[in-house]
Amino acid sequence: MIRLEYRNVTMRFPGEAGRPELTAIRDVSFALADGEVVALIGPSGCGKSTLLNIGSGLYGPSEGAAFVDGERVVAPNAHVAFMLQKDLLLPWRTVLDNVAFGLEIQRRPALERVARARELLAGLQLGEFAGHYPHQLSGGMRQRVALARTLAVEPSVLLLDEPFSAVDAQTRMVLQRDLARTVKQAGKTALLITHDLAEAVLMADRVLVMSPRPGRIIDEITIDMPHRDDPIARRADKRLGEYAATLMHRLNIGEAAAIEPAA
Repeated sequence: MIRLEYRNVTMRFPGEAGRPELTAIRDVSFALADGEVVALIGPSGCGKSTLLNIGSGLYGPSEGAAFVDGERVVAPNAHVAFMLQKDLLLPWRTVLDNVAFGLEIQRRPALERVARARELLAGLQLGEFAGHYPHQLSGGMRQRVALARTLAVEPSVLLLDEPFSAVDAQTRMVLQRDLARTVKQAGKTALLITHDLAEAVLMADRVLVMSPRPGRIIDEITIDMPHRDDPIARRADKRLGEYAATLMHRLNIGEAAAIEPAA
């Protein structure tokens, strides 16, 4: 089953101060199957985030259309959840109340909201922090709370816009593992934007490569490695460096030097 699909999507933005309009992406088509994780990479400004905004219903494309579960996306809907670089937790709400926020908007019963939030926090080893406030948590813990909040509304599709770029390398590895395991166990479909080529290989079933603006899909690379639910195990696979070198070559990033697997 196809969960998320872009069909011949083009996005143009009006020019500023008399300048010509800007074409951010042009004639982009691809699809994500149920339970699949796809990473989207490309140079800055090529339209990656624009694609996520279109898939979430925040933007309407100039041409073409996005579809979620076969239905055309025309506005934000409950089938899609967004996770951004910043956690955007509400500082006046507890961790539990932050996770339950989307369910509150959906007018779910209070007992159901609390039970769902506690279940997700327990699964992410945050159960004991349910009564804390965001300022009492580390950056990595805040991002895990943001992940729990994203999953709480039980979306069909997760849109992930560099969700780990603001944390240190060690915390990033833990968050990658937590996300990969949670997405796999919940059977979710996810589209991940990242500038980290190793992360794309570690997290995804496929990697789509975009051209400079106006962004187009110029390559699709299937990641033929086991343990998609365990990025730490994937780090030990010698093919990590080979795939990363291939992506560097497609993006024309200097010398395509291989990334050594962890010892």
